[in-house]
Amino acid sequence: EWEADLPLGDDVALWDYLASLDQVSRLSLLAHCLSFGINALHEKVNPYGSGISASGLTKRMTQSDLVAQAVELDMVEAGWQPTADTYLNRVPKARILEAVREAKGEGTAQLLDHLKKGEMATEAERLLKGSGWLPEVLRRHDLVALDGAEGQGTPEPVSDVEQAEDVDLPAFLTADLPGDDASMMAAE
Repeated sequence: EWEADLPLGDDVALWDYLASLDQVSRLSLLAHCLSFGINALHEKVNPYGSGISASGLTKRMTQSDLVAQAVELDMVEAGWQPTADTYLNRVPKARILEAVREAKGEGTAQLLDHLKKGEMATEAERLLKGSGWLPEVLRRHDLVALDGAEGQGTPEPVSDVEQAEDVDLPAFLTADLPGDDASMMAAE
C-alpha cells in the first residue's frame, strides 16, 4: 500500500508527500521501513560457516531486544499464548516439560512426562493458558532481570501443595489416583 501511495522516482514530490503526512502516518511508514531491517528470528547457529554465526545471532537478538524495550513490547500483553499450534507442537517433548515446569512447577510437569507428544502439547497448552509464560526468545531481558516481572519468564517457585490445589487435572490423569487425602499422603 505504501508503494502505491509514494511518488517514487521524483525526489522533490516524495519529500513533499512525506512532509504532508500527519504524525500517525509518518510513524506508520517509519515502522514499515524499520520492519525490513529488524530480524528477531532465533536461528540455529551453523558451526561450519554457512548461515549465521554465534556472534551474529547474539548481536541480532540484542538489537531486537533493544527495539522491544524502546517500544515497550510485551508479548503477553500483546496476546501471545503458548498453544499447540503456535509453539508446543514445534518443540521437543523436553522443552514442553520445561515450559510447564517453569510455569507450574515440577509436580505438574511430572504429570505430563508419560504422554505422547500430541497429548502432551494439548495438555501443556491448557496448563499454560493465562500463566504469562513465554519462551526465552520472546522474553524481554530488561523485564526478566526485574524481580517479580509479571508475564516475563519464570514465576515465583510454587510448593507441591500449592501445585496440587491450583491445577485442575483432566480425568485421564486422575483416574488412577486414590480419592481420599490419607491415601494421597501415604502415596507421597
